[in-house]
Amino acid sequence: MEKGKKGKGGKGGKDNKGKGADEKDEMKTCNFVKARHILCEKLSKIEEVKQIIFDTYGGNPSPSQFGKLAEEHSDCTSKKRGGELGYFQRTQMVGAFSEAAFATPIGKMTDIVKTKNGYHLILVEDRKMNVK
Repeated sequence: MEKGKKGKGGKGGKDNKGKGADEKDEMKTCNFVKARHILCEKLSKIEEVKQIIFDTYGGNPSPSQFGKLAEEHSDCTSKKRGGELGYFQRTQMVGAFSEAAFATPIGKMTDIVKTKNGYHLILVEDRKMNVK
């Protein structure tokens, strides 16, 4: 945000607390996230996949659409399950991956996330306080 500018205005202005505020609170307090991911060892490959997602789905693929792309393009063994990772806690994944997943709203995809394993796109499917 530019110096001297306040965070008000734009769509909804001050009254934009409803669902958005609840969603932000939920993202801070949830203990588990359910996600899918696509892992590529090379940045150029994950950038191609991201471009396919934006060209084909406007950057907002459904879990099944994302899963098909994971099966085709991911370098991770989870590709056999469409990139499905199930529910995981913050401490179960490497730092940058976990931070991105827990900061992303349900139904949304992260930007490219770099970890020691390579480059990821993560689609958040759900979040919960407890998993039974």
